[in-house]
Amino acid sequence: MERTFIAIKPDGVQRQIIGEIIRRFESKGFTLVGLKIMQVSRELAEQHYAVHKERPFFPGLVNFIISAPLVAMVWEGEGVIASARKLIGATNPLTAEPGTIRGDFGVSVGRNLIHGSDAPETAAEEIKLWFKDEELVSWQPASTPWLYE
Repeated sequence: MERTFIAIKPDGVQRQIIGEIIRRFESKGFTLVGLKIMQVSRELAEQHYAVHKERPFFPGLVNFIISAPLVAMVWEGEGVIASARKLIGATNPLTAEPGTIRGDFGVSVGRNLIHGSDAPETAAEEIKLWFKDEELVSWQPASTPWLYE
C-alpha cells in the first residue's frame, strides 16, 4: 500500500475544519496511520519548504506554517498520493473544482488549508521528516476487503 503525507495548515486548524477534512479521506476509503497536532518549529518549517528557499515567498511560507498549530497525518491506500491530490484540489482555491477541499473551503492561495505530497519520493521524504517510525501504525480496517479486489 502506498502512503502519503497530508498536513492541515494553520488556517484549516483555526477555521475548525479538521474533522471535515479527515472525513473526506476516510470516506474515500483511505487508512489513517499517523496523526498529530503540533506547533511547528522554524527549523522543521524551513526543512519542509527547503525546495523554495531561494524564492521570495519562502519567509512568508515559513512564518505562516509556524503561526499556529497544524495537523500532520499519514494516510495509506492504493493510489493514495494521486487521489489525495484530487481530493485537495488546485493550489489556488479560486480555480479549484467544487467538491475539493480547497474548492469548497479555500479563499486565497496564501491560505489554502492543506498540503499533500505530490509524488512517492516526496511522500517518503515528508513522512520521514514529520514522523518517527514508532509514531506510525500498520493496521487493516474491516472495510478493506470491500474496497480492493
